[in-house]
Formats: sequence, structure tokens, C-alpha cells
Amino acid sequence: MKKVDARGRSCPEPVVMTKEALENSQEDLEILVGEEVAKENVSRFVRKSGAEVEESEIEDGYKLIVTR
Repeated sequence: MKKVDARGRSCPEPVVMTKEALENSQEDLEILVGEEVAKENVSRFVRKSGAEVEESEIEDGYKLIVTR
């Protein structure tokens, strides 16, 4: 599983990082974001791209597991 750590980044950067990871890898993704707005934006983008996302809260933000 490919990991993308976007904690500390403000939108739209987490979405851009997720888009690049989806385009460059066929693996499932683990995406870490630090803010709820980033979680919502990344999740929306992932669903619109045809993948599924599972969200969970972690100590310093959110973890999103993206499956194709």
C-alpha cells in the first residue's frame, strides 16, 4: 500500500498529492491529512474518480484508505 502524508498541507495540495498518487500507482493508498476540510475534499475527489475511501480519525488528523 502506497502512503501519502499530506498532514500540514493546506488545500488544494492534499487533493493534488492524492491525484498524483492515483495516476502513478495501481496500489491501494493510505492518505494522511491533518484537517477535516482536507479529509472532506480528498474523500470527495476519490469518490468522484471511481474509487472507494474509508475514513478514520487518528491522533493528529485523519487516515483515509483508498481502494480501487
